Amino acid sequence: MPAIKKVFPPFEYPVAYCIAGVDEVGRGPLVGDVVTAAVILDPDNPIAGLMDSKKLSEKKRQQLSIEIKQGAIAWSIGRASPEEIDTLNILHATMLAMQRAVQGLSVTPDFVLVDGNRCPTFAHENGDIASQSVVKGDARVSEISAASILAKVARDDEMIALDKLYPYYGFAQHKGYPTKAHLEKIIEHGVLDCYRRSFKPVANVLANAETHNKNN
Repeated sequence: MPAIKKVFPPFEYPVAYCIAGVDEVGRGPLVGDVVTAAVILDPDNPIAGLMDSKKLSEKKRQQLSIEIKQGAIAWSIGRASPEEIDTLNILHATMLAMQRAVQGLSVTPDFVLVDGNRCPTFAHENGDIASQSVVKGDARVSEISAASILAKVARDDEMIALDKLYPYYGFAQHKGYPTKAHLEKIIEHGVLDCYRRSFKPVANVLANAETHNKNN
């Protein structure tokens, strides 16, 4: 019997004057930063075609990214480094990156909507900013959709840049995710400084390399 796909109702926005949407990209990859974005859309300047970034083509994401940056009241990119991910763990590093994205906004929102089922505390000099997590928010909340697009484009661009530095790893194709081809390249060429050493596939390669060196 096929699984029944859960349908979420239209999102009911909180009563707020200035709402920011926040989303992340890059929790699963073995390499690079986890990247977040925060976006405050202009209600008088709606952007057509906003949806979950994963459902858009790369060309459409790039196009919408430009429109969002031009039309939004404010936008900001946040990130947490591989070192921070290894120290804090990926969940806490993601929360930190979300806080950084909101802190980077040129306009302070009075409410923050975060994709997923949990959100960090967003501190401000006048007290914490109200916030709410929204399951499937990247498909239900325009501000979160916009944030998901900016974060996805930013991280993909970084993987393409990394691919130019290390073309034999294939970063432009797998974007750092643990594909079979990617794991084979790590074993063949070794672990770069930009890898997340606490992630099991990377840790296994490092452990095997250490064992090999001890035996030689």
